[in-house]
Order: sequence, then structure tokens, then C-alpha cells
Amino acid sequence: MTVAEAPSSLAAAADVSLRWYPGAPYSLGRTIGPLLRGNSDSSFSVQGGVVWNAFTTPDGPATLRLSPAGGGIGPQALPEPFVDIQAWGPGAAAAVEAAPRLLGADDDWRGFDEPAFHATLPHMVREARRRSLALRLPASGRMVDQLVPIILEQKVTVIEARRAYRYLVHRFGTPAPRAGSSTPPGLVVPPTAMQWLQVPSWEWHKAGVGPQRSATVMRALRSAAALERLAALPAGEAGAKLQTIPGIGIWTAAEVVQRTHGCPDSISVGDYHLAAYVGAALTGRRTDDAGMLRLLEPWQGHRQRVVRMIQSSGFRKPVYGPRMTIQDHRRH
Repeated sequence: MTVAEAPSSLAAAADVSLRWYPGAPYSLGRTIGPLLRGNSDSSFSVQGGVVWNAFTTPDGPATLRLSPAGGGIGPQALPEPFVDIQAWGPGAAAAVEAAPRLLGADDDWRGFDEPAFHATLPHMVREARRRSLALRLPASGRMVDQLVPIILEQKVTVIEARRAYRYLVHRFGTPAPRAGSSTPPGLVVPPTAMQWLQVPSWEWHKAGVGPQRSATVMRALRSAAALERLAALPAGEAGAKLQTIPGIGIWTAAEVVQRTHGCPDSISVGDYHLAAYVGAALTGRRTDDAGMLRLLEPWQGHRQRVVRMIQSSGFRKPVYGPRMTIQDHRRH
């Protein structure tokens, strides 16, 4: 993996630019995908493989443009894949500095791919890994940006949570720093911790967020500076500290550090579907959280990688029972 200055034509188009070489097969879409809160996440825009992301840095808001290239075949192809990184706004320099980790620069699969370890994996996982060499685990380092939408997903359907997040970001976020005429329309910087804390109770209600989840957001963000410092800690320690905040349990902490730290081992215990899915994939039978952890125990240190490979395999578990009902709290 190497980092180089971007070409002058690229650099001239942005406040700060960089070209990043992953040094191996690379998929930007599959790597960044877990950070998006669905297709309606207005802090992201994906256009023809180019990813735009608006967010707040310690220096202020930034608009980040990630454009992959190289790694193709044929006489005109560039053999080595790379990602051109451009940023605009007061936080441009900070955004570009953090971009390689966001793109998975620190994600190291060598232990997973070591022959003796690899041989212990189920055939499904080995085959998925063979087809997924371009996948990296992203590390955004942005605790608030990941924590809030994940809290909104507690004990509700994904549809409900994403609808609420979309409404609140549109209502209380700010327009992304302009990147000239190419700025995607509607790109929004999600609210800062201070802006989230100023959301009135009736707006949470209007978004369909119950008082338990909104209270958890408010509790967590009252110590936003300390929360952001968790990004510098090891994933396990950061996850443990997150769980000292009332309303944040093992599921929420795991979902956060998977995205902020690129944690290769954290498992979303308590997920409505995951244990049954992993059990069906590995044994043909559904299981509970304790059973899932027992099944994954031989691959301690890489359990999240195993789960990602199962998900990449295309496996679909049988439907065992009714789906969770979508609740609409806005009329209560």
C-alpha cells in the first residue's frame, strides 16, 4: 500500500488531493458499502463507481470524492489499482489524511490467509475469500457519525431506522462544501454532536424515533469529545467503553467498531437475524447467540471476517418465522 500526490490536474480541482495505491486487488464499493445507511443516505452519493461523502472533521466540514481506477486488463489498462482522493471545505486536509484508513489501508488479512489458518475454514468461507480478495474492512474513525444511526437501528427494522435517519439528517444537517458544478445535488453533512443535542423531542417523535433511542443518543453525545477519542483506542477497548453508556450494549458497540476501527473480530451479538443466519450457514440449523459464538470460536480474532465471507458467499438462510413488524410511533 502506497500513497502519492495526485496528478496536478486532479489536485487543481480540489482543495486537497491524494492518490492511494492499495497494493493488491481492491473494490471501493464493497469496502465502503457498510458505512452507507441505505440508498437514501444523503451524506453519501455513488455515481458510476465514484463515491462522494460529506462529514465533519475536527477542522470543519468536508466533501470527499473517491474515484477508483486501474486493476483492469487489456493494452490500455492500468495494472495497479488506485483510488484518487479529493476533498473540499475547511476539513479537506483532515479528510484526506484519514482517507486511507477509511479505505481499509490498515486492514490486514495475512493472518486469515495464512495456509494453516485458512485450511480450518469452512469450504463456503474459503471460496468466498477466493472471490473477495478486493474486499477491505473500512475504518472511518468517526464515532458520532457511526454511533447515531446505529442507535436508531436498535430494536426496529432497518426500514424504520433509515427513514428516521434520512429525515433527521435532512432536517438538521448542513449542505456539503461545494466541489464546483460536479457536487452531487442534495449531499448533506450529518449533524454534529452539538446539532444532534439540539434536536427537540417532537422532531424525534416526528421521525418515528421512540424516547428510549433518542435518550440514548442524547446521553452518548453529551460527552462527544470523549466519545471521539475512542477512535484512537484499540477496537476492543473502545467497544467496552461504549458499553458503559446506558442504552449502549454489545450489539451497538460491535456495529460501531466494525465501522470506526475496521475491527476484524467484533460480532453483533443480539442481532435479530445474525445468529440464525450463521448457524444455518455453518451447520444447516438455526442457533442462538451463544451457539453462534461457539461456532465462531475457532476463528477468534477473525470472526467478523468469517461473517463477512459468509455474507459474500451468497448464502440465504431459510425463513423460520414472521418478520419484525414495522412500528410507526409518530401517531402515538
